[in-house]
Amino acid sequence: PLGRDAARWALLCPAAHDRPRIPGDHLVQRETNPLFRVRYAHARTRALQRNAADLGFHPEPGPVSDAEALLAALGDHPRILTTTATHRSPDRLARHLVAVADATLPLLPAVLPLGDEKPSAAHRARLALAEAAGAVLAGGLSLLGIDAPDHL
Repeated sequence: PLGRDAARWALLCPAAHDRPRIPGDHLVQRETNPLFRVRYAHARTRALQRNAADLGFHPEPGPVSDAEALLAALGDHPRILTTTATHRSPDRLARHLVAVADATLPLLPAVLPLGDEKPSAAHRARLALAEAAGAVLAGGLSLLGIDAPDHL
């Protein structure tokens, strides 16, 4: 009844020495479900890219204020991948994806301009950061064998 993606997440998320626990709300789409948060953050970054393209602006790297947690998580990604592969511990990657998603979600409301506001360099930089976070989330889910949908 779990489905392929939820079952993989439930089995890969705990450390090797822990027993997998599958709570009753494992499939519920809400913030308490880590798999949902990761997939939701990925889908939101893809939606922002589509909406920005509709508005006629594209990502450009630049400084982003109030995104230190996300920058740290993205900067830590290569080390996490190496550690995950070296120790054969997919649970580290799963926890890292949750951390990236949790750091991404607060940034997303400020990516697109509001109302008649013109896209600025700050909007382009936030869009580039959201795109990078989406790529990390999609790649990590793919490594775990879990789908990263563009729409939820």
